Amino acid sequence: MSFDPETLRYNADGLLPAIAQEAETGEVLMLAWMNAAAVAQTLETGRVTYWSRSRQAFWVKGESSGHLQHLVEMRVDCDRDCLLVLVRQDGPACHTNRRVCFYTAIRDGEEVELMAPEE
Repeated sequence: MSFDPETLRYNADGLLPAIAQEAETGEVLMLAWMNAAAVAQTLETGRVTYWSRSRQAFWVKGESSGHLQHLVEMRVDCDRDCLLVLVRQDGPACHTNRRVCFYTAIRDGEEVELMAPEE
């Protein structure tokens, strides 16, 4: 059966969340948004492409920073309203120059920074 991005269940803005995970380690890197065109472009090019809600434009991850995400596999969840994008990440995934976007833990009611930005 061939895949059609239009069969996914997008929100009212035509978007769905995409969780990026490092394919080799299983490390959760980030969450961003995709529309049907971004899904199709990612599958076509192998370079992970998101929809930037703030810029209202496509965002090829790492296009300006060099911290590319290379698609290994795309998975659809059971409700077809979320994607898991398994990637090979070049450099930090977070715009703060950290390996992952989830670098703050909440422990005993306090925020704890788990990693500093890469140099």
